[in-house]
Amino acid sequence: MTAPEGTRPTRSGPSTGRGGERRPVRPPLDRPRRAAYEAVAAVHRDDAFANLVLPTILREEALVGRDAAFATELTYGTLRHLGTLDAILTDAAGRDVARIDPPVRDALRLGAYQLLHTRVPAHAAVSSTVDLVRSVAPGATGFANAVLREVSSRDVDAWVAKLAPPMETDAVGHLALAYSHPQWIVRAFSEALGGDLGETARLLIEDNERPPVHLCARPGLIDPVELADQAGGAPGAFSPYAVYLPGGAPGDIPAVADGRAHVQDEGSQLVAAALAGAPLDGPDGRWLDLCAGPGGKAGLLGALAAQRGARVTAVEVAEHRARLVAQATRGLPVAVLTMDGRDVGGDPKLPEQHFDRVLVDAPCTGLGSLRRRPESRWRRQPSDLPPLTRLQRELLGAALRAVRPGGLVAYVTCSPHTVETHVTVTEAARRSGVPVDFVDARPLLPAGMPGLGDGPTVQLWPHRHGTDAMFLAVLRRG
Repeated sequence: MTAPEGTRPTRSGPSTGRGGERRPVRPPLDRPRRAAYEAVAAVHRDDAFANLVLPTILREEALVGRDAAFATELTYGTLRHLGTLDAILTDAAGRDVARIDPPVRDALRLGAYQLLHTRVPAHAAVSSTVDLVRSVAPGATGFANAVLREVSSRDVDAWVAKLAPPMETDAVGHLALAYSHPQWIVRAFSEALGGDLGETARLLIEDNERPPVHLCARPGLIDPVELADQAGGAPGAFSPYAVYLPGGAPGDIPAVADGRAHVQDEGSQLVAAALAGAPLDGPDGRWLDLCAGPGGKAGLLGALAAQRGARVTAVEVAEHRARLVAQATRGLPVAVLTMDGRDVGGDPKLPEQHFDRVLVDAPCTGLGSLRRRPESRWRRQPSDLPPLTRLQRELLGAALRAVRPGGLVAYVTCSPHTVETHVTVTEAARRSGVPVDFVDARPLLPAGMPGLGDGPTVQLWPHRHGTDAMFLAVLRRG
């Protein structure tokens, strides 16, 4: 009798067949690979987010150390390189990858990633993937074995040379397949980089690298050097609050656990600090974070406000995210409101012309953080832009109503798409009905930062600055 599909054998010794012959029992499934498979399958089956589902799977499987690191590498690497892997699997299988049963498809993706992007020996990558397929779709083991052996017949550069259109005739198509990004995203990146295809390629390469964890040492609560010593990390290159963490679980660091520090990309720290540090005439005690969830920027602003006798009002429309903001800002001079930031002037808690500094960290496509959320590149579509840019304009318009004359508004997106950046901020300012001046944002960032452009806005980049691709525009209401 065979074990039910998907269960693991519990014995490692030989077993007895019907005729009394001794036959070997296959070893239990490789747990790190199984964990990676479950995470990738959840992303594609349930629209889950890898950064949320994988930690749960690792805990359930009791994977730590090298095993957890291997499972993490397989999960994120497969998701980052998905477009190229699917093109290769389509060719190797002789059928469109969409026609392969989902469980087999995800297993093959993991196997192809190991063959093309890791030092796992080919025989181990093939045999372990076939074992995985045997557990999820027993009838497909022969097919999986044949496909993976075909994949192993070339290295990744040879596959790209075979499958990608020529750079000379279709640069976007070539870059998209070579570096595993949808063509519309490659096109958007290229436009934001002024059409420089070489720099676009460097950005795409950086998007496929595993990013370090960035911590924010909350000013007044812990010094970044102390945090770096505590975490075994190093102070950041640009933000005075940043610490780079080489690995491990940030939540296990005492300063993170007790709220003196938090996880936050260095680019996010820089744009929040730029608003707080911008020169301002007149009163400076009332700050507003108009789209505060999940609370990273509100936490940094709250710590800075505490040092300067200011208070922050943090607005978040989603109740569960508002709870995260409240948790992230506990003990800081931050009041959390669960409401729509566009209600400025329509609710007494959000009066017009009341705040001295306003942050609009607007909902966006998130194209600037694809290295941290690799599945997003395959989920986002150009059709997402119109409703998002409309919301961005409305929120920025509300911020310009909320700020007092002479006060400052920082418009921030984690996307370099020109429609979400320059177009949105220009249109919102034009439609606001109030006098608005652009403040040159470059001097508001640390001295010596390279590649900040011609101003007055600033676009940060993973390949230039090691940050997410954060956009910053600072406006002063006349």
